[in-house]
Amino acid sequence: MLKTYTWLTFCVVVWGSNFVFGKILVQDFSPALLTLLRLLFIVLFLIGLSSYKKHLIRLNKTDFIAIIFLGIIGVFINQWSFFVGLETADPTTSALILATTPILTGFLAAIFLKEKLTMRMLLGSIIAIIGIYFVVSKGNLSSIHIDKGLIWIVVTMITFAIMIIMTRVLAQRIDPLTITLYSNIVGFIVAIPFAFSLDTPLRISFDLSHWALLIGTAVIVHGIATLIWNNNIRHVDASKASILSNLEPFVAMIMGLILLAKPITGVEILGSLFIVGGVLLSTYQRKKRYNRSVLSK
Repeated sequence: MLKTYTWLTFCVVVWGSNFVFGKILVQDFSPALLTLLRLLFIVLFLIGLSSYKKHLIRLNKTDFIAIIFLGIIGVFINQWSFFVGLETADPTTSALILATTPILTGFLAAIFLKEKLTMRMLLGSIIAIIGIYFVVSKGNLSSIHIDKGLIWIVVTMITFAIMIIMTRVLAQRIDPLTITLYSNIVGFIVAIPFAFSLDTPLRISFDLSHWALLIGTAVIVHGIATLIWNNNIRHVDASKASILSNLEPFVAMIMGLILLAKPITGVEILGSLFIVGGVLLSTYQRKKRYNRSVLSK
């Protein structure tokens, strides 16, 4: 179990660090071009992995159309809005906003998948929103200034929640690797024309260290870390794994302090506690208790 939790913690550190690394990369690459290049290396990694496993299936017309929508909304728009947002948005605040994705996913699941909407989810949502207000207002509760980048981060959060719902539906018929590969290929194809039309002026770095960071984060964050998480998540309770995943904003804070020399404020810590607490309350599920007489039969 120690080994399992070590690997899961590694994934959380990688994902939390992605906010800071993304902030660094958008200083040297245009957001749309960065999205294109990142998807290129993700697709190459997934093609190599799929070739090794030799496990891809053909899609019917309905699933093919769903994959196209998933690739456009859940991959291209999700990644592009993430980098556009990080041009001006604070990485820690961005991480905190994206931490509320499970709450929005729960509401979307209630609408489209007919899953139960509980009072616990509603209460947790209110607590999380209070936390976001603390962070965004930076403690000045009488006035609030929303950075343009944060609006794009909200778009990232919404598209991420949509991606989770669509993937959950498709995963009933298609294996996750096939969904991930095909949707990323669609996202990559869609990104090609936008990479040279959305950004003016176009920025690209010729520094090898910047390219190494781009390729490394693409493969490790969206490839290796995801595979490690999926491989180890089956060995622990979902509730415990959820607690680990909600540590991402705190990782973003620490990495921001180390790499960007960004101080951690008391308001950020307070807001983080509200947000993480709200998410945990919303997503917490009690274990079912079985009657001993039933178990003995």
